[in-house]
Amino acid sequence: MTDSTIPTARLGDDGPEVGVQGLGCMGMSFAYGPTDTDASRATLERALELGVTLYDTADAYGAGENERFLAPFFRAHREEVVVATKFALSIPPDEPTRRIIRNDAPYIREAVEASLRRLDLDVIDLYYMHRRDVNVPIEETVGVMADLVREGKVKHLGLSEVTGEELRAAQAVHPIAAVQSEWSLFSRDIEAGVVPAARELGVALVPYSPLGRGFLTGSFADADQDLTQDDFRRQQPRFTGDNAAANAALLAPVRAVAEAHGATLGQIALAWVQQRARVHGLPVIPIPGTRKPTRVEENTGATRIVLTEDELSLLEPIAEKVAGDRYADMTFTSAGRE
Repeated sequence: MTDSTIPTARLGDDGPEVGVQGLGCMGMSFAYGPTDTDASRATLERALELGVTLYDTADAYGAGENERFLAPFFRAHREEVVVATKFALSIPPDEPTRRIIRNDAPYIREAVEASLRRLDLDVIDLYYMHRRDVNVPIEETVGVMADLVREGKVKHLGLSEVTGEELRAAQAVHPIAAVQSEWSLFSRDIEAGVVPAARELGVALVPYSPLGRGFLTGSFADADQDLTQDDFRRQQPRFTGDNAAANAALLAPVRAVAEAHGATLGQIALAWVQQRARVHGLPVIPIPGTRKPTRVEENTGATRIVLTEDELSLLEPIAEKVAGDRYADMTFTSAGRE
């Protein structure tokens, strides 16, 4: 593995230029079982050495704990990193399967001030609406977000899990730099409406869970059997029981392609996502999450893998065969509203 840095891409027409692969930081303090603080800090530093400059967090990750954890790293490298965080989604600590969504103006203003304090920053580079509250017009929500830009609290705006039509309505109010949605060999629903809208409007796609929350790497085969009780993935239908067994069998072509490249399953899954930029004609900056420096090295190595047309054809049927939804409640996703 060489230390050559990864290429760059731009977030939207007027957004910042970032490494073509970012880093999802949620698991460093939330959702995926026990964490190692020292290893996570080393992971952040190693990612930056390799050209990863987009770092993704949210106020909902550990009730603000993830933002607090990342703050020292961001302060130390303020001119080198692009900080992305989010508002709108609250997860009660005593009810981990429950979601409370708010997009109203008073909440947004309260949320941005709280994130700025936890991050110890004067301005947030990329501020996302984490989830959509259908009871609040998206034009109203983005209008408040636009005010935050004018006030100098936020530089660029993003949306997460919105439909193509919601993106168009938002863009009419203020330029949107990025849309974040799940996109992987297992999850391709955004290709119907969201991706064409983003391409049309000059908006970048930031795929989260491009490794299928680790399932596509082969690191676990059944969440109930392989993961700790506090791991969020035990709540997701496609990773347990008969669904997990059926989905594990779908990794066979990924293994075949990985063997041909002398690569890991995860690298092939990431290479597939990275090549969506060429396939669909828009910037694609996936944010795989990890807590280990060696995994960052592995993940960024995927940016140097080019899959052939035959290999892409071999991987093409996987998504339509996946058993189980990506969430138990899909109403919080763009697919639940398309």
